[in-house]
Formats: sequence, structure tokens, C-alpha cells
Amino acid sequence: MNSHQLSYNGEFYSEDTALFTADNRAFRYGDSLFETIHCNGTQIQFFYEHMERIQLGMSQLQMEIPSNFSETIGKNIKSLITKNKSFLGTRIRLSVFRNSGGLYTPNTNRISYLIESSKLEEPKYFLNKKGLKIGLFDTYKKTSNSLSGFKTGNSLPFILAGLHKSEMKWDDCLLINERQNLVESVSSNLFVVKDDILFTPSLESGAVNGIMREQIIQIALDLGITVYDDCIMKPEQLMEADEIFLTNAILGIRWVVAYEERRYFNRSAKVLMEELNKRAFL
Repeated sequence: MNSHQLSYNGEFYSEDTALFTADNRAFRYGDSLFETIHCNGTQIQFFYEHMERIQLGMSQLQMEIPSNFSETIGKNIKSLITKNKSFLGTRIRLSVFRNSGGLYTPNTNRISYLIESSKLEEPKYFLNKKGLKIGLFDTYKKTSNSLSGFKTGNSLPFILAGLHKSEMKWDDCLLINERQNLVESVSSNLFVVKDDILFTPSLESGAVNGIMREQIIQIALDLGITVYDDCIMKPEQLMEADEIFLTNAILGIRWVVAYEERRYFNRSAKVLMEELNKRAFL
């Protein structure tokens, strides 16, 4: 039996245990939300920000939020890390889904949750030594709406972008919305540096309201860097940038070296990453 554990509604099971039936609403309808969370030992990075976002998403989807939900999830994450002896870097995935019943219209708004863990290569955030090569995915547009800022069970735009990235042999690729504006990459928010000013697409463009996005904006402001976080950005603006980097809660910052024939530096990414590690790992 596989000894690696996961947590389902507060109970621990071997990860090879069959937990769901075919009427699971996350499977049938994508009726779910998720968070990916970085941990170092049993210290959970930006835990309250993650819980605030997922509970806001649950409210939007009219899911019932159990009492003491954040406290319960925090305790379960720490217990799971201990059970799996993952005392360095850990990637946690928290999935929340509406309980089974009904067709498109649910029979209940009560929820279940699943917590999974996997070990990371490094316990802290680190800047990639080799810059990423990225491109543009414009076959399928990401629609901007009130749910765009959350991580939902409907990830088809990102799956198709990921397939395109692999076909093109890129490290990542950028999505655009129905107005041809830049949104984000497959799994990260997008930042552009031009003349020492930091730009990132607005949430109204359809970007995920990334936990790391908010951290980097605040760090940059604290360091005296001018930030515009409500930008309408077109792909051609990337050709004029001095730097491009991508951010997410698991890897922190990844700098980009190439988009089409353009090449970039990583000075700002280094400065921001150093400050990020100071704040995230107390």
C-alpha cells in the first residue's frame, strides 16, 4: 500500500485510496475551486491570503463555508506535512467542491475538501538560473468575468495553452482575452519592466488574482518602485520591455530571457526575489 497520505474532509487516507464516485460534481461539471500553496516545514506561506481568496470564490459559487474553515484547513495541512515527513519545501493543493447530487442545478451547497501534498526541490523560492523562453497562445481566448480571478475546476484554456507551449518547445506561453489584451501565462501572473517601472495586466483583463502577484506589487511599492497594476497590455508591448517575469505561489518569480526575437535582463527580478524570501521565511 502506498504510504503517502492525503487529507479528505479531515480524515487521512493513502493516496491510492478510491475516494470518489462518478457523480462527483468536480468531475462532472468542474464545480470546484482550488489553491496551490507553498510550505516550508510546517510554515504555510501566505496562508490567510489563500484562504481569503478561496472563501471569496466559494461565496461567488454559493457554496456553504463551514464554520472555522480556515483554522481547520490550516491544522489539516500541518498534520498532512507531518504524516508525509515533508519537512523542507512542500507544495499543497487544496481542492474544494460541491457535494454530489443534482444535474446542472445542485441538490446541496455543502462542500467537501481534499488536501494533497508533494515535495519541492527547494524549501525556499529561488530564481531560475536559465531564463524562460515564452510565446503567445491566441487560438483560445480567456474570457474576463467575475470568476476569472479564481482558480476553478474549469482549466481548459490553460490546458490548451500548455499543449501549445509543448508543441512549440517553449517554457511557458501567454494567454490573451477576447479583446486581444494580455492576461497571464499557463500558471503564473505576468509582469513587465520598462524604464524601471513595473506593469502587470489588470484583474479586469481576466487575470487570476494571484497571491504572489499581490506580494510582488507590495514589495515593489515598499522598495520605491513605481507600479501600474491596472494595465491594458497588448502583445506588441512585450517587444519594448526591458524585463519580463512570471509569478506564482509555488515558484515565486521566474524571469524570462526571450519572447520571439527579443531578449531581456533580470535585474528587477533578482531584487524582488531577494526581498520576497526575506518576508516569506521568517
